Amino acid sequence: MRFLRFLLLCPALLLAACATLPDNEARVASRQMTDIDSTLSEAVATSIAGHPGLSGFHLLANGLDAFAARVLLADKAERTIDAQYYLFHDDLTGNLLLQHLLAAADRGVRVRLLIDDMDTAGRDLDFAALDAHPHFELRLFNPYASRSSRMLEMLTRFGSVTRRMHNKSFTVDGVVTVVGGRNIGDEYFSADPTVEFGDLDVLGAGPVASDVSAVFDAYWNHSLAYPASTLSREDVMPDRIDALRVQLRSIAGQSQGSAYAERLRASPLVEQLTHQQLSLHWGRAKVFADRPDKLLTSPDDRSTHMGPRLQADVHDATSEVLIFSPYFVPGDTGVDWLAALVERGVRVRILTNSLASNDVGVVHAGYSRYRKDLLRAGVGLYEAKARSAKPEEDQDQHWSGSSRASLHAKTFAFDRQRLFVGSLNLDPRSAVLNTEMGIVFDNAQLAGMVGDWFDTRLRDVAYELRLDERGDIEWVEHSADGDRIHQTEPNTGFLKRMSVWIARLLPIEGQL
Repeated sequence: MRFLRFLLLCPALLLAACATLPDNEARVASRQMTDIDSTLSEAVATSIAGHPGLSGFHLLANGLDAFAARVLLADKAERTIDAQYYLFHDDLTGNLLLQHLLAAADRGVRVRLLIDDMDTAGRDLDFAALDAHPHFELRLFNPYASRSSRMLEMLTRFGSVTRRMHNKSFTVDGVVTVVGGRNIGDEYFSADPTVEFGDLDVLGAGPVASDVSAVFDAYWNHSLAYPASTLSREDVMPDRIDALRVQLRSIAGQSQGSAYAERLRASPLVEQLTHQQLSLHWGRAKVFADRPDKLLTSPDDRSTHMGPRLQADVHDATSEVLIFSPYFVPGDTGVDWLAALVERGVRVRILTNSLASNDVGVVHAGYSRYRKDLLRAGVGLYEAKARSAKPEEDQDQHWSGSSRASLHAKTFAFDRQRLFVGSLNLDPRSAVLNTEMGIVFDNAQLAGMVGDWFDTRLRDVAYELRLDERGDIEWVEHSADGDRIHQTEPNTGFLKRMSVWIARLLPIEGQL
């Protein structure tokens, strides 16, 4: 019976292996709009008048605020919305945001939505219907040729479809943008009661939005960006978009009475921005981004990479470097670089996930082999606890509020003067395989806030790693009642630790 099933499956597997992508030469290029006259552009222009040449920034550390910023900006859009994401889930927040984007297109706003094809299985018809809308264009980046058998294609096109667009940005009317580590999904926006990714975005207003739009254009017009309408294997019926509207409105209607929807409606973010009441911190900004050709060139070709340029920027630090990196696999080169910073007097502290809080155990296997070298070099190393002891009433302010919180923010602070917020993890996948982006901005107050958090909160939400007298790692759990020392990975069982030990033996670090 099993053999018969295999024989019946073989034709499907062969078809999947032979699938090819459609011709993409007919895609129409488009660019960011300039000199936009809108409510948002007028509000930002008024603010910029007092800060010529600078951009204003507001950190979005809370998941609800981060979602509210996107939804409410979409509602305020009058001319254009450009959104670029690695993951765009088919869940509550994904469908709510999609409903607001479609509503914007219905009132004449040009919507360009660019999604990596990693997370889009089974949605081709709806995406093609959106792409057929006169004001809504949807493109999928680096798509799978087979729209049904992706796992097989992961093998037949390994090294091609395994390299993904990891960028995240959301820009409205060319003057306000949201950039950071969050994908679109419930776990990123405090909408999933079982798990939350603690993340950080930054809302930027002013010239920085135009620079982010330029990055978006480079990806939108690239040969790897396929209009969704060309990828659907079925014809889109004229009533498909109407059915999608009904579906999205139903989801939105069902959520109206939820506590999440009430909190969302209460968010004052965009009204504050529109009336120049939102607390913005002003400074010069530099947008860093990999070029989209990175997915087509050899991983050894660094000419398309943002990493060397960002590393040179960080290397200018003179006193302190603070790093949030949920997936942290520095490699020998990264260890040497961090050690060199310490040797010239720079204090380096890193927060990453513990084995218990890491949602990708195999990445922890790659990271764990470098811990001792980092500690011997004088790097301060901290691992996030899987469960926070943070008081309930203060949970909204930081990533650590969820009982199953996992660190997901990718943020670096230099000398308490400059701050990087973006999509970049310090691991080989981000450095050489996927594409990434982020913003470095000069503002001592915001960078100082991150430094103050490291000084005052880090010991509460993370284990401090150190070497004992035998040279073995121990995890120090600080509390008001005294320090507790763990000799093994805290809050993990033997089997989980054994699986990581086995994974360390595999030659897969370059894919982590």
